[in-house]
Amino acid sequence: MCYNTRMLQLINLSKNFAGKPLFTNISWHLKKGERVALVGENGAGKSTLMKIIAGLTEPSSGEIQCARGAKAAYLPQDGIVTTGQSLFHEARAALKELLAMEEELHRIGLDLENLSHDSPDHDQILMRYGELQEQFRHGGGYTMEAEIGTVLKGLGFAQSDWHRDCGEFSGGWQMRIALACLLLQKPDVLLLDEPTNHLDIEARNWLEEYLCAYPGSVILVSHDRFFMDSVCSRIAEVWNHTMTDYHCRYSTYLSQREERVTALRNAKRIQDEEIEKTEDFIKRFRYQANKASQVQSRVKQLEKVERIVIPPERKKIRFQFPEAPKSGKSVVELRGLTRSFGDHVVLDRIDLTIEKGERVALVGHNGAGKSTLMAVLAGGEIQGGERIIGHNVSMDYFAQDQANVLDQSRSAYDELYADAPYDMVPRLRDILGAFLFTGDDIHKPVSVLSGGERNRLALAKMLLRPSNLLLMDEPTNHLDLNSKEVLLDALKSFDGTVVFVSHDRYFVNALATRVVEVDGGGVENYFGDYEYYLGKKAGAPTPPGGTSAAPSGDALVSQGTSPAPLPPLNKDLRLKDREDDKRRKREDQSRQKRLGEIEALIAGVEKELATLEVEMNGPGFFDDPERGVQGGERHASLNGRLEELYGEWEEISS
Repeated sequence: MCYNTRMLQLINLSKNFAGKPLFTNISWHLKKGERVALVGENGAGKSTLMKIIAGLTEPSSGEIQCARGAKAAYLPQDGIVTTGQSLFHEARAALKELLAMEEELHRIGLDLENLSHDSPDHDQILMRYGELQEQFRHGGGYTMEAEIGTVLKGLGFAQSDWHRDCGEFSGGWQMRIALACLLLQKPDVLLLDEPTNHLDIEARNWLEEYLCAYPGSVILVSHDRFFMDSVCSRIAEVWNHTMTDYHCRYSTYLSQREERVTALRNAKRIQDEEIEKTEDFIKRFRYQANKASQVQSRVKQLEKVERIVIPPERKKIRFQFPEAPKSGKSVVELRGLTRSFGDHVVLDRIDLTIEKGERVALVGHNGAGKSTLMAVLAGGEIQGGERIIGHNVSMDYFAQDQANVLDQSRSAYDELYADAPYDMVPRLRDILGAFLFTGDDIHKPVSVLSGGERNRLALAKMLLRPSNLLLMDEPTNHLDLNSKEVLLDALKSFDGTVVFVSHDRYFVNALATRVVEVDGGGVENYFGDYEYYLGKKAGAPTPPGGTSAAPSGDALVSQGTSPAPLPPLNKDLRLKDREDDKRRKREDQSRQKRLGEIEALIAGVEKELATLEVEMNGPGFFDDPERGVQGGERHASLNGRLEELYGEWEEISS
């Protein structure tokens, strides 16, 4: 692949809306094979820029140059609905050029059958048939049905879905259909606006790998930083009416951007000071004849200064959940619980205990039962088993469609006011302000709010009453990166218990203390964060309750297996190698067994320590001095034992 070929070039590109500049004189280029993340605040012009590149919107000035024959294709955030033919035929229709070739090959084949060998046109038609056949083969014509199957399966469609009418699929699945068609077209420049919005974790993982191997160039907008880190090695930021390149991953861009903006603010401060001094000089000596030439010189100097303009910093959401009332150690317990829909059993006799202070992430593919389990925890219908709510538990449930149950006819303020306790009414404007509803925004009808605004309003309603158990199903949907960070910080500092579903892997990894995988009607627990879960699934040794040995998201994507060395030619050496292999396998099995034993011991000590801490925090524990001393000694002893076990675990695993 040639990475030096320029697929796309923007030359002095500008776009204005209602006389106000969105971006001005952007000059930028994209090379073949590059994968670029387009970032910037909401309203900065990311989607508009992509539409201009795709030819769907005209720039105010400037031009776009594409490599000869290069094609760009654009996937919008939403709004695409397809109906009238089966999923498979809709996907197949995306391969228009190959289908046209196939039809022409068929037609030429029939002509050749009816044409005599001594016809003057025979050789020419035969040559055209051979050329077309080679183009068809090179374009993947003979494997296109397999390719369609790969893409549809990767995006989460079951084979039983292939013959369903596209009109039967919901909005999120409609966007998957549109994405599948776009990927199958294989344009030279792929423009993706929030491609992960409607994808579960498995589909996101597949799309990451697909885009990393994509032969063309990719420009994407995403609010999934894990996804951007895995796919893109270049960040293009639209900010301050221009575009700035950062040749790095998204996580590195954040620190580099902070350094750049700090330097820019310092430069502006110094420039402002110099301008102020110059203006003071002009005012002071404007009417003194002996200073006229110096004043004139300063005036010309000011005219030449290119002023540094920095937009005001974006307002940030700052909020905290109300202080959680104290609950018992066991918050919710499910025993042999079953939930089914007709003959379809989603949860089959599951056992699950959620304990105080845990932050539990529910993961699993679409349809596995995560939302069903969440609804069951919130008090939904069950067919068998029991659900036991712990002592003094008060819960708040954020459903997946929570933003849709808001009253469309109310204003943002009235929607909050309708559910607010009397003592919270004076604080409603402060709460709305914390979620970026300021000024006249609070009087906007819910019906005109964007998806992100509705989600923020639904989250704001969770601040009206204190609770100690938050059940949150996809709270990050439609939130931008900044809003996700603020929600993450608020949940981290929340002193109650959280059970949540999110397809944002960075969010899951940063928040979860336990991962519960829902699959095949059952649940499996992984006592650690998301990277710990990934490590366990991949079979890598990972410390319990930590991530130091777990592979990162990038490592999991990029890691491969090295080719095995050639066996030695000498027979004795080959036998020795085999014995060494057997010995290493025995040692590895023994090591893995010991690691499992240590992990079980660690879990036991941590449980004992947690129980002791609950007792020590209870009222009257230290009223008896002897009991207090014994408790302190026991606490120190357990911590010492824990440190020894972790040390042994690290020694064996390394």
